Amino acid sequence: MKQASIFFDKDKYFNDKPMGDFLMEFLVDHKVIGATIFRGEAGFGESQQIKRPGQLFSFDDPPMLITFVDEDAKVNTVLTELRKKIKSGFIVVNQVEIWK
Repeated sequence: MKQASIFFDKDKYFNDKPMGDFLMEFLVDHKVIGATIFRGEAGFGESQQIKRPGQLFSFDDPPMLITFVDEDAKVNTVLTELRKKIKSGFIVVNQVEIWK
């Protein structure tokens, strides 16, 4: 089994759709086993600009993470198809075990 984690900013869009919505629908369409979106309390990316959306007077959008799991081949296929659509972003892939 593999787990893929995709990091993105809440304010990112794909074809006029919020990135989180697009990614969830994309994963459902590809019938992955499961996915979850997480909202970060703080984070930074290539810009090295720390975003802290929970602080008073902060207008930062929270950093977001969507993670999903499936069989190795399915994760590879889904990420290959996703990369054809989205050219930027940061993705981490790990081997995982599902306990039953």
